[in-house]
Amino acid sequence: MNKERLYGIFLICISAASFGAMPIFAKLAYQSGTNPVSILFLRFGIAALIMHIYIGLSRMSYPRGASLFYLFLMGAVGYMGQSFCYFTALTKIPAGLVAILLYLYPALVTIWCMLFLKETITKLKVIALVLALTGTSLVIEIQFSTNIMGILLGLGSALIYSVYIVAGSKVMRNIEAFPASAVIITSAGLVYAGLVSFQGLHLPRTSFGWVMTLAIAVISTLVAIVTFFAGLKRIGAVNASMISTLEPPVTVALAIFFLDERLTLIKLLGGLLIIGAAVLLAKNEKAPA
Repeated sequence: MNKERLYGIFLICISAASFGAMPIFAKLAYQSGTNPVSILFLRFGIAALIMHIYIGLSRMSYPRGASLFYLFLMGAVGYMGQSFCYFTALTKIPAGLVAILLYLYPALVTIWCMLFLKETITKLKVIALVLALTGTSLVIEIQFSTNIMGILLGLGSALIYSVYIVAGSKVMRNIEAFPASAVIITSAGLVYAGLVSFQGLHLPRTSFGWVMTLAIAVISTLVAIVTFFAGLKRIGAVNASMISTLEPPVTVALAIFFLDERLTLIKLLGGLLIIGAAVLLAKNEKAPA
């Protein structure tokens, strides 16, 4: 394996760890008196500002015309909706559970592609979907003590993200990834700016809360996106997708260490099934559908 490929694997691992740490940063930031809408406004606002400065200095070109419009919609509707469900779910259920539920999105993407893009149903896809559904039933493990709204928000996050990816696969074809990401993040930030103008901006009341908020914007947004795209160029989409399945285990491990969260054996098994389904679906992309 050459150095460039190893570097690509390293970059995707950094990206997965950065994304995986985001729920922990958010949970800790909430303890300082802020809320999901305020956190997300700061997250997208800070990340967008830094990205636009970099684009200006490097003289990259922004998308134009219809592409710009569709990217704006992806951010204002898709990314905004997914992030709102995800961060609100974090206020109601454990971070590890939210991260695991999000990873239903590869199975949902497969379903949309089979239904609307007429992709062939292979045996591997069927096995992966069965694993994902079985894993979901184990992870949810609905009891009277379970926060149903938190679970629905976690599932909603995966559902919206899957639609976002299917739509984005067409929009992003011939567009440079970094400027496109800047447009998406900016449009999501503008929606949250509108929300905080009505709801009010609840800033962190402690310096630690600000550190966690900045960590979400810089580490779990900027660093995560830049390292993912840089790694993607070196090892390809299939390998990048498979390595990215490290994200939920990172979240679970950090939640156990920093938040004293605990997963039951049943939920852990369910999480492994969901991640296994994501790996199978990523491997399936090597062969024609």
